[in-house]
Amino acid sequence: MTKDNDFRVEKDSMGEMRVPRDAYWGAQTQRAVLNFPVSGLRFPPVFVRTLGGIKLAAAQANMELGLLEPAIGEAVVQAAREVFDGRWDAQFVLDIFQTGSGTSTNMNANEVIAARANEIMGGRIGDRSPVHPNDHVNMGQSSNDVIPACMHVSALDAIRRRLLPALEGLGEALERKAAEFDDVLKIGRTHLQDATPVRLGQELGGYAAMVKHSIRRVEGCFHFLEELPIGGTAVGTGLNTHRRFAAKVVERLSRLTGHAFREAENHFEAQGAKDAVVEAGSALKTLAVSLAKIANDIRWLGAGPRCSIGEILVPPVQPGSSIMPGKINPVMAESLCQVCAQVMGNDLTISLGGLSGNFELNVMMPVMAYNLLQSVELLANGCALFTEKCVEGIRADTERCRDFVERSLALCTALSPVVGYDRAAAIAKKAHESGRTVREVCREEGVLSEEELERLLDPRSMTEPGG
Repeated sequence: MTKDNDFRVEKDSMGEMRVPRDAYWGAQTQRAVLNFPVSGLRFPPVFVRTLGGIKLAAAQANMELGLLEPAIGEAVVQAAREVFDGRWDAQFVLDIFQTGSGTSTNMNANEVIAARANEIMGGRIGDRSPVHPNDHVNMGQSSNDVIPACMHVSALDAIRRRLLPALEGLGEALERKAAEFDDVLKIGRTHLQDATPVRLGQELGGYAAMVKHSIRRVEGCFHFLEELPIGGTAVGTGLNTHRRFAAKVVERLSRLTGHAFREAENHFEAQGAKDAVVEAGSALKTLAVSLAKIANDIRWLGAGPRCSIGEILVPPVQPGSSIMPGKINPVMAESLCQVCAQVMGNDLTISLGGLSGNFELNVMMPVMAYNLLQSVELLANGCALFTEKCVEGIRADTERCRDFVERSLALCTALSPVVGYDRAAAIAKKAHESGRTVREVCREEGVLSEEELERLLDPRSMTEPGG
């Protein structure tokens, strides 16, 4: 049971609020805590820390412009840097499903930084002097330009630091396996039916190319994510901010994060629409589709081990059944496929959120930000684990691959230019009905000389264009 001395009383424009005594947040955050106990989902640390970075850069800009008293400004900078460094993550307590502008979370940051700044200056948590959350920490800003700027910065940072290295690692692992298995001949498959031969290395090389293309697609989103709406304040006009404020904040954020940001070309577009976030979500969805195809193919190629395709062996990482001893399942591929499904669902939420840009403000920014950042984190983790625990340990069953090639009816394709399509089809039909190989039927019927058969039915020659 809570006691009265567990709380302090704070005031905001709506009156008094009881706030937990040790909390750095204040009355506005506490109102949101009570209003939105929806899901228990919180903004991830990268978003919270980016908020700290924006507040830090804003305080530095305002001091340089002569708008913020140096003593107050330095205390705000120190407190904001602590948020940027992750020290106060636990003080960001609000649910994702809150006010659509993210005002509650912006005020959460303002209140935490102001409380910590007052503490630094010798005051108490909960004081609104000498540092005020709105007048000083939020100086020259609005939730309507801070939150969308935070969405862009945090997403770009997470993609560059977490996702791209994981994708590059997966692509490189697939390329190594493609080289390792370049001489392994196997049967190709179209429509889930036997097709002409390929090399296992060619298949894996195709997957490596898919990953490379996905990296370029994701990087293609950077141009617009690098545009920041900071400086537009409430509706894009820049009311209550200095005309040079935005440029100075962007410059400092670029130095702080190591990414080259720039002020939005048009603040009304940057705040009224969230097209850059929608585009990024779509690129992640496309990546998820590619990864699901790769994971599913590897899962199928390893199916068996004795009674299905079984052309490759994936690393055994855990027992696969509570009832069947010795059963091993392709769990890393299954895990990645589930990640991909979640990312595709997240993209729909992001797209629907983008539709909610009414006039000068989008009002679904928190859920858009959460889903975008979750997609980045899931894909980064999923790719890294799939690379380490599956791709790097793949082995080829060369004998099984060779046997499938020899028994394939699709070898008749190589005969078609010499004996004609109809006769080649008849040979394939007879081989299928009799259970013999194409080579055996051709020998039996004297279709071609042994030398010609050896040349035409050489599987390796079928894996590249002819002369």
